[in-house]
Amino acid sequence: MAPLTPFEIFRVRNRVGEGILWDAHREVLWWTDIQERRLHRFDWARGTMQILQAPDRVGSFGLIAGSEQLIAAFAGGIAIYDIYQQSVDWLARPPPLGPDIRFNDGRVDRRGRFWSGTMSEGEQPAPNGCLYSIEARSEARCHIRGITISNGLCFSPDGSHLYFADSPTRQIKVYELFEPDGVLSAPRLFTRTPEGAFPDGATVDVDGCVWCAHWGASCVVRYRPDGRVDRTIDVPTCQPTCVCFAGPSLDILCVTSARDGLNGATLDAEPHAGDVFLYRTGVQGLPEAQYRR
Repeated sequence: MAPLTPFEIFRVRNRVGEGILWDAHREVLWWTDIQERRLHRFDWARGTMQILQAPDRVGSFGLIAGSEQLIAAFAGGIAIYDIYQQSVDWLARPPPLGPDIRFNDGRVDRRGRFWSGTMSEGEQPAPNGCLYSIEARSEARCHIRGITISNGLCFSPDGSHLYFADSPTRQIKVYELFEPDGVLSAPRLFTRTPEGAFPDGATVDVDGCVWCAHWGASCVVRYRPDGRVDRTIDVPTCQPTCVCFAGPSLDILCVTSARDGLNGATLDAEPHAGDVFLYRTGVQGLPEAQYRR
């Protein structure tokens, strides 16, 4: 199979582009630039981009059923966020378990809960993070403790399994998700990434395969449901961060990236660091689940 190259690149130069997702109802592609406190909104039909300033850093977010608001994991908590009125209705502000802790990766599961994990961003990151879930009329629950950098959160097509990575460990783990209470089983190892490749944002396609951005390795990898590598897509920068399937047919792979922390020589060599890359993979994704209030 010939190497794929992006057919389009959004030249946005994000410091830390992340959390990309597709709103199929409105045909809008969303993502966050965490460190710049910005949300990007690309209207697919019109080909227009809006950049919206957020009141705080947004690590991840999800769509809400029947609403134009978002559920957002801000640095310090989870809230219902009206991007146009700039109103924030806090749902959960759990106390941090150490200094320099903020919310990071997140996603809505197939039953309409929002999940998001915290991370340490100090000079010497410590395993003080948690993976939380929150559903309507309930408090946030911590499911996993001892996390350094929460990432790779996604769900199997039937919602029965949750994939999750603590990036520095270079391990993606899979958990059974027991309903109706949303309880996780003990984890098992799904896959281990190569040296220098840290699992970042991920999504699942219609075949149940996991697509994961490999921070530090300039690629996105598709894993079969048994954890074996199916294919690798090169990305023209070393820090790809998150992936989703977009477009009316859900067949366009979209990849965010980051330029934060790269030195001048690397930025000169990687002029597309921080941009968003679009690929035709011949694979179809799944509609994004929506939070239910």
